[in-house]
Amino acid sequence: MTTTRLTGTRIREKRLDLGLRQAAVAELVGISPSYLNLIEHNRRRIGGKLLSDLARALGVDKAFLADGADRDLLDQLRAAASLIGDKAEIARAEDLATRFPGWAGLITLQARRLAVMDERVRALTDRMAHDPFLATALHDVISAVTAIRSTAAILVSQEQIDADWQRRFHENIHADSLRLGKSSEALVAYLDAPDDASQSPETPMGQVDAFLAQNNYHLPALEDQTATPAKIVAQSGLTGAAAALLAGICQQYADDARKLPMDSFADASTQCDYDPARLAAHFGVDFATILRRLPCLPQGQGHPPMGLAVCDASGALLYFKPAPGFAMPLTGGACPLWPLFGALSRPSQPLRVEAALPGHAARHLLCYAIAVPAAVHHFDVPPVLRSYMLVLPDMTEGSSAPVPVGVSCRICPRPDCTSRREPAIVGLATAL
Repeated sequence: MTTTRLTGTRIREKRLDLGLRQAAVAELVGISPSYLNLIEHNRRRIGGKLLSDLARALGVDKAFLADGADRDLLDQLRAAASLIGDKAEIARAEDLATRFPGWAGLITLQARRLAVMDERVRALTDRMAHDPFLATALHDVISAVTAIRSTAAILVSQEQIDADWQRRFHENIHADSLRLGKSSEALVAYLDAPDDASQSPETPMGQVDAFLAQNNYHLPALEDQTATPAKIVAQSGLTGAAAALLAGICQQYADDARKLPMDSFADASTQCDYDPARLAAHFGVDFATILRRLPCLPQGQGHPPMGLAVCDASGALLYFKPAPGFAMPLTGGACPLWPLFGALSRPSQPLRVEAALPGHAARHLLCYAIAVPAAVHHFDVPPVLRSYMLVLPDMTEGSSAPVPVGVSCRICPRPDCTSRREPAIVGLATAL
């Protein structure tokens, strides 16, 4: 087994640090100084006994000279370089990792922390933009403020107001101020609520979602079959309805992993450009299995981010994995124009839809959806349908006109939508 060109750089740097001459080191290992010079300038690949002899002559472990020890560090340095674009000297990353491994480690650590902070900012942005509870709380605050302002404007007007009407206006201001105080306290309590599902009261689905999010919706123990779904549920710490929901999700995950092992599936996904139809034909499995399996691709290996939503025939969400720009309320009230719901009216027919979110910087999402029976058919019994929707942000091709979708009617700015079920919050942006 040979090593890469990083080995020669390490040998040279270590020799110089020790103050040794090329001729002395070459004599110790039984080669010519000119050959050692070629090695140190990465023009000869070495391995085996010669690498061991050089490590012994320099007083270091063989692993220090081999490239494997810092391969991950180099990958992380190159990823960190993307933060500043063309200004980074990517070609000198190997030299930095060799000469200053401590500083290189600090750079990668800071890059990871920046990535985490950036993800938190995106999550908070999505929360501010799409959370229906937050929108309701803000609406209550704004309504109370507007009522107080309107009543106060009447009281300070130049017109004469009799004592009885003044008393009524004062009572209204008092009542509205109490309502404003309660709404503000509720809003602050909601925003300050801990993210940890075990520390805040949530629905069972919310607790399951928090557990899956902590694991990036990828469960390696089920991938390699080193743990059963029951063991995963036990390790999660969830109980009651949340444990039952997670058990069903884990069982489906394990069944899909047995049908489509991750190594072969990840390679095929890249080759098929993440096209569910091509992957279904390649592996000979149903379309819904592919839609469930694609979002399980591990992060950090070059795969694009993907979201997944699953609902039953009532439209209630049973599973949700977010993606950049893709959010749906877990507690109902989602936009009915998503292909997830449209597929329920066309069972077993795959849908491919380019969806456009509202706003000035409207994001386009490529959506694949299908509704399939979730149980065995019986005579004279309607099938139990389950709908799946895979979402790929920023992978649209512009081959068809995008379908306008929203998140929730309450916060959707489209005034002419024929599917609107309730009025939007009017003037929210102006009031804020």
